[in-house]
Amino acid sequence: MADPSSYRPKPGQIPDSPGVYKFRDEHGRVIYVGKAKSLRQRLANYFQDLSGLHPRTRTMVTTAASVEWTVVTTEVEALQLEYTWIKEFDPRFNVKYRDDKSYPYLAVTLNEEFPRVQVMRGAKKKGVRYFGPYGHAWAIRETVDLMLRVFPVRTCSAGVFKRSAQIGRPCLLGYIGKCSAPCVGRISAAEHRELAEEFCDFMAGRTGAYLRRLERQMQEAAEEMEYERAARLRDDIGALKRAMEKSAVVLADATDADLIALAEDELEAAVQIFHVRGGRVRGQRGWVTDKVEAVTTGDLVEHALQQLYGEEKGDAVPKEVLVPALPDPVDPISQWLSGRRGSQVSLRIPQRGDKKDLMATVARNAQQALALHKTKRASDLTTRSRALEEIAEALGLDSVPLRIECFDISHLQGDDVVASMVVFEDGLARKSEYRRFQIKTFQGQDDVRSMHEVIGRRFKRYLQEKQKAGEWTEEPAGDARVDDNGATAATAAAGPDDPEPDPMAGRPTDEDGRPKRFAYPPQLVVVDGGAPQVAAARRALDELGIDDVAVCGLAKRLEEVWLPEDDDPVVLPRSSEGLYLLQRVRDEAHRFAITYQRSKRGKRLKSSPLDAVAGLGESRRQALLKHFGSLKKLRAATVEEICEVPGVGRKTAETVAAALAGAAPSAPAVNTATGEIIEDDGAPPAALSAERGQDR
Repeated sequence: MADPSSYRPKPGQIPDSPGVYKFRDEHGRVIYVGKAKSLRQRLANYFQDLSGLHPRTRTMVTTAASVEWTVVTTEVEALQLEYTWIKEFDPRFNVKYRDDKSYPYLAVTLNEEFPRVQVMRGAKKKGVRYFGPYGHAWAIRETVDLMLRVFPVRTCSAGVFKRSAQIGRPCLLGYIGKCSAPCVGRISAAEHRELAEEFCDFMAGRTGAYLRRLERQMQEAAEEMEYERAARLRDDIGALKRAMEKSAVVLADATDADLIALAEDELEAAVQIFHVRGGRVRGQRGWVTDKVEAVTTGDLVEHALQQLYGEEKGDAVPKEVLVPALPDPVDPISQWLSGRRGSQVSLRIPQRGDKKDLMATVARNAQQALALHKTKRASDLTTRSRALEEIAEALGLDSVPLRIECFDISHLQGDDVVASMVVFEDGLARKSEYRRFQIKTFQGQDDVRSMHEVIGRRFKRYLQEKQKAGEWTEEPAGDARVDDNGATAATAAAGPDDPEPDPMAGRPTDEDGRPKRFAYPPQLVVVDGGAPQVAAARRALDELGIDDVAVCGLAKRLEEVWLPEDDDPVVLPRSSEGLYLLQRVRDEAHRFAITYQRSKRGKRLKSSPLDAVAGLGESRRQALLKHFGSLKKLRAATVEEICEVPGVGRKTAETVAAALAGAAPSAPAVNTATGEIIEDDGAPPAALSAERGQDR
C-alpha cells in the first residue's frame, strides 16, 4: 500500500485552472481519470488525512503511485478530454459499464450509389443515416419488412447485388415486390436514391404528409376505376400504419428528446434511456453500472451522457435531454452537448405534464432492470458459492456460512420498536424461516439494547429447543405465527420470490410434526449497524455461552463490515460478490422489519374523539390540538379558553367541551419527530400521522 504523501506534488506545482488528471499505479497503468474546474483545489482533496477520505477514494490513492494532469482552456474541453481518456485507458476506479454492448441501429447507407437498408452495430460511419437504437435486431427486421412493401429499397449485401447484376436476374425480394431491383436496371440510381430518402423521411417521423398523399392517390385511382392500383395503395397504407403502431405517440408536437432514468443502490446503478423522435418512442437501451467510486446521482447522469453522446454528432443528439438530476456544475455538460449537436440542447428535469409521466415510466423500467440484474446475479450457483467463500475468507471463518441470519431494528422515533430476522441458506432467501419480534423490555431509541434483547431471545430459544421439544401456540397475526416469546414466523412470501423448498426437513420437530422454530443455528449472524450493534450481539451470545456462531455488522453509510472487538472495519472490494450478498441480506432484513413496524402502527390508528363533534372540521380540529398541545389539556380547558382558538365560536366550544367530558381520558403523547399530537392510545391521528419517509 503506497503512501500518498510520497507522490504528492509540491505546493505551487499544481495550476489553478481547469484540467484533467490521471492517477497511475506503480506499473504505470492509469487507474483513475477525473476532471476539475480548479486542478489545485480538486487534487488537494486527495492528499489529506486518509481517515477523512471515503473508503473507495482511500483505496484509490493508496493504490496509486503518481499523479499527472493536463491543463485545458474551458470546462467543456476538460469534459471531452476526460471522456477520451476513460475510453482509452479504461481506468479501474472510474465508473464501469457492465453492459457496454453495441445496440443495433436501422441504417441507410446514403454514401453508396444504391443505398441499402440494413442492421448495423458499432461505430457510426460518415454518410450513413441511422435510426434507433433498438433493443433487439429482430425488431428492426420486423419494421423493415413492413416498410419494404411501400419503399422497396435494396437490402441485399454487395456480393448478392453484384451477382444479380452479372446474371441479369434479381433476387427473391425483387420477384415478390419488396425490392425495386436496381441491380438489373428496373429503376435508375437517381430513382432508387429518391426512394431511399423517402424511406428516411418516413422513419424520421414525417409520416402525415406521405400517408395523405397515398390516400389521395388511392382515391384518384378508384375514381378512374383502376381498382387494382387502388387496392395496392390501400394495402400500402395499412402496412405503413401497422409499422407506425409499433411506436405509439407519447409526446405531442413531434418532440425529439432522450429521457434518462436511474435506479441505484450503494453498489450498482441501472441506467435506462428512451429515445423519442417525432413524439414516438423509437428506441430503448440500458446498462448496469458498477459504482466503483463515490458518485452522486448527478455524477451518474454525467457519466451516462458521456457514454451516450461521446461518439454522436449532429441530429443524433436530440434537442432536449430529460434527466432525473442535473450534474454539478451543469453549464459545461450543456455546452458540450450543444457542441456535439451543433445547436442548443436543453438539459433539464421534467416538472409536470406528459414528459414527467413518461420519465416515471422510464424510471420504472430502470428499477425493473436493476431488480432483474440482481435476481440473475443471485440465482447463479457459481456466483453464490464465490460470494460465500469471499465472506468466509474476509471474516476468517473455518468454513463457508451456509446459513446466514440477519437482524434489524425498526421504530418510529422510539415508538413501536420491532425487530426482524431473515434467513439465507446457500445464498438464497428462506422466507418460511423469517421471524419478527416485538421489543418487550423497553420502548425507545436504543438500537443497541434492542439488538441485545433480540439476539438473546433468539438463541435462548435455540438452546431450549436443543434440549427438549418446544411448545407451539398459534394466534392470528396477519401473515405470521406468534410464539410465546413475542416472535413471529412469516408464513406468507415477503417479497417477489417464491419460498424455497422446506430447508428444515429432517430437523428436530415438535410432537405435532411442526419444525422447531429455532432449532437450527446459523454459521453467521449479521446485524444492521456498526461496532456498537456488533458488540451487543456478541455480548448476548457470550452470556448464553455460544461461541460457535460468528457475528459481523454491515454499516449502511460506507458499506463497512465490522467484527467484534476490532477497532477498524473490514472493507471488501466494491466488486466483491461477498459484499453484494451481505448487502442483499441486510436490505432484506430492513425491508422485513419496516414492513412489520408499519403494519403495527397502522393497526393502532383510530379516530380522535374530536371526529364525533358535529360541525367541527379538520382544520379546526388541528387548530385546537395545536393550540392546547395535547388532548388532555384540551379536556381540562374551559369553554372560554376554547373560544380563544381562532375560528372556534362559543357554541362550538360548548359542543367540544361536552364531547370531551364524556370521553375517557388518557395520557397524551407527542410525536417527537414532527411535533404532532399523538392520540390517547399512543397512535397519531390519521390526518396527522408521520410520513413513511420518517421510518427508520
